[in-house]
Amino acid sequence: MLLPVLSVIANRFVPPPATLLMAQQALAGKGLDYRWRGLNDISPNLAYAVIASEDARFCAHDGFDFEAIEKALDANRSGKRMRGGSTISQQTAKNVYLWPHRDWVRKGLEAGFTVMNETVWPKRRILEVYLNVAEFAPGVYGAEAAAHHWFDKSARDLTPLESARLAAILPSPRRSNAASPGPYVRGRTRSVQAAARVVRNEGLAGCIGL
Repeated sequence: MLLPVLSVIANRFVPPPATLLMAQQALAGKGLDYRWRGLNDISPNLAYAVIASEDARFCAHDGFDFEAIEKALDANRSGKRMRGGSTISQQTAKNVYLWPHRDWVRKGLEAGFTVMNETVWPKRRILEVYLNVAEFAPGVYGAEAAAHHWFDKSARDLTPLESARLAAILPSPRRSNAASPGPYVRGRTRSVQAAARVVRNEGLAGCIGL
């Protein structure tokens, strides 16, 4: 029981090592491009876009957005397209500590790690880690690697449009193209851009100093 706690404390201060997903994909021949960058070296445009796309209430909840979970359950019960209710905090816990395949054991551990992260890490650190370990293309992890892969530039130089495109492909990074997007990604990009402006203008990213 002490090992998970020590891991959470250590990752509060040092970049997490390669995750289980990274190792799995690398062994499958997908490669591994993982370049850690502090939040100060990542464009705020990407932070706004990812919060808007993945977890608009990121600064307001303590790891679990029960309002989003209820909406997801209602949508799934009514037979609509499946939607998730996972927060950035939950996704960070899953990406850093756990295996990628869904099962009830993993969901239980994910909840435990989410609580520990929210207790030990500030919100800024949670977002910083998420932006560094999220998968943006096969074998491409984190904002810096994604910016170079898709736009041949540093993450600090991402524009609002480029940031919205990266956020738009997060749900399916192995099938989507941020540089030459298809109709679905273009439409989602427009929605993310509009929502990112709301996040920025209404101070919804205030907990991370943006």
